[in-house]
Amino acid sequence: MAEGLHLGWEASHGGIVSHHLFQHADLPGLSNAWGLLVLPALAAWAAGRWPARSAASTTTRARRQVALGFALPLMLGAALSLAFSFQQQTLTETLFFSLMLLALLLPAHRPESLLGFVLGMSWTFGAVLPTLIGAVIAVVSWLVRSVVRRAWHVVRPA
Repeated sequence: MAEGLHLGWEASHGGIVSHHLFQHADLPGLSNAWGLLVLPALAAWAAGRWPARSAASTTTRARRQVALGFALPLMLGAALSLAFSFQQQTLTETLFFSLMLLALLLPAHRPESLLGFVLGMSWTFGAVLPTLIGAVIAVVSWLVRSVVRRAWHVVRPA
């Protein structure tokens, strides 16, 4: 519903915005209207995973991890969007590379993290571009964390 309101506001203020890949007009543009499909799909995917994880571990600590896994990417995505909107190039780059570093240290591959990141950025970039960026970050996070975990199991004394 929030995405519908956002698109209604855009439509009444000059039309629904499209964003070009890498900010090059010769590359394809992605309309913010795709958010009507992408955001509910991400939310359903993340919500479908929350009960499974919380059923396995119903501790307060597990609930806090899920909440933090959603809230931190949400705030970082919103801060990144805000810095970009105010044309603060240095801050935008700093936030993006900080986000990449955090994704290596924290489990950014979880569905709630991707959903939070996309929601935080969707008011500026729509839902598709943040989903693509977030998916790349999630894959890198998963690969690095799984390699480190496997290496730890190999070298860890029994």
